[in-house]
Amino acid sequence: MSRKIITIEPGKMGGKPCIRGLRITVDDVLGYLASGKTKDEILQDFPDLTGEDIDSCLDFASVRERFTRGRRGELLFEEDHCG
Repeated sequence: MSRKIITIEPGKMGGKPCIRGLRITVDDVLGYLASGKTKDEILQDFPDLTGEDIDSCLDFASVRERFTRGRRGELLFEEDHCG
């Protein structure tokens, strides 16, 4: 799901993962959720976003977390996932 929605462009937002090429980063959305904002509140504040966009941010973060590297770069944990 997130592969079509989450985009990474070197010249935009410092290469951070963004939503559909907008200047709204995955980190922004995750930060709002972590601070207690609901999905509906985020959608009100950012009318260009959809519920699927927010779900894709969570999916992206989940997949990214599965690939955690140690101090020497070795893969510590990897889980197969359906994208």
